[in-house]
Amino acid sequence: MTPLELQEIIQGIPKTELHLHIEGSFEPELMFEIANRNNIKLDFDSVASLKKAYKFNNLQEFLDIYYLGAQVLLYEQDFFDLTWAYLTKVHSQNVVHVEIFFDPQTHTERGIDFEVVISGIYKALEKGRKELNITYKLIMSYLRHLSEDSAFKTLEAAMPFKDWIDGVGLDSSELGNPPSKFANVFAASAKEGFKLVAHAGEEGPADYIWEALDILKIERIDHGNRCLDDEALVKRLIENKIALTLCPLSNLELKVIKKMEDHPVAKMLDKGILATINSDDPAYFGGYMNENYFETAKALKLDKNQLMQLAINGFEASWMSQDDKVKHIIAVKDYFNTVN
Repeated sequence: MTPLELQEIIQGIPKTELHLHIEGSFEPELMFEIANRNNIKLDFDSVASLKKAYKFNNLQEFLDIYYLGAQVLLYEQDFFDLTWAYLTKVHSQNVVHVEIFFDPQTHTERGIDFEVVISGIYKALEKGRKELNITYKLIMSYLRHLSEDSAFKTLEAAMPFKDWIDGVGLDSSELGNPPSKFANVFAASAKEGFKLVAHAGEEGPADYIWEALDILKIERIDHGNRCLDDEALVKRLIENKIALTLCPLSNLELKVIKKMEDHPVAKMLDKGILATINSDDPAYFGGYMNENYFETAKALKLDKNQLMQLAINGFEASWMSQDDKVKHIIAVKDYFNTVN
């Protein structure tokens, strides 16, 4: 396949995205637009100078600038505009279902009401469902560098909007903040009927993945790269069909891998792990879904069967109804039957 043929094939694949932080889709142009609208002065004098800052040596360096960008989000319209910009972008890449994270504490810690944050996001998601035919699930993430008490306050604030939220997750600085730190709030979240996921094994060890499974009782691992360090863990993931939401360009930019050729997704597929491709924080890491598929496929020389498997895995691992999963998986297979 030539690069152009590969790009054309990837463009046509019906896709789902399961690991996307809405605040991480904040493109510099929109950030400046909203900053100007809200009379906030950014630490950068232009879009170009802001983009130059998007060079990270680790997760923490990225998080520092991620939280800085979020400071300009003040009103419901800001959160609506942020989410709508993401949806229109992924619609152009043939993404048909999204399961996105939002970080309420990033905003409530600044004095922004939970209702302001979720209302803007939810209204954009509903508009996307009606006008772009993109179905969605919404996941509320707890920030692991903050206390479990803070997470409990977030859970309490979410209760009036429970019908809008499908699950809870765990993100932010992984090292030194093991999943077990949040055992109680995850148990309380499960009692409220939320589905459970957690970031684990990105920078943290395979032990963190075990904790997420055994202590938090999660049903899907976000990242999970380090699972390959532990054969017993790999066996567990395969037997229990626990999906990994991998984010290749993110892994490259945050130095989780040295080069794209080192990415473990092909090995994971070979072993039978339910691995999926996602973009994580696309505004900061150089690409949305199609770019992640393309750079991964190019570096690892993935064939059409592997590309099809990744797309199918995305639907398998989603929180759609079984009927909807089947419908989309048939569409993926039908599409690949037309690809020469």
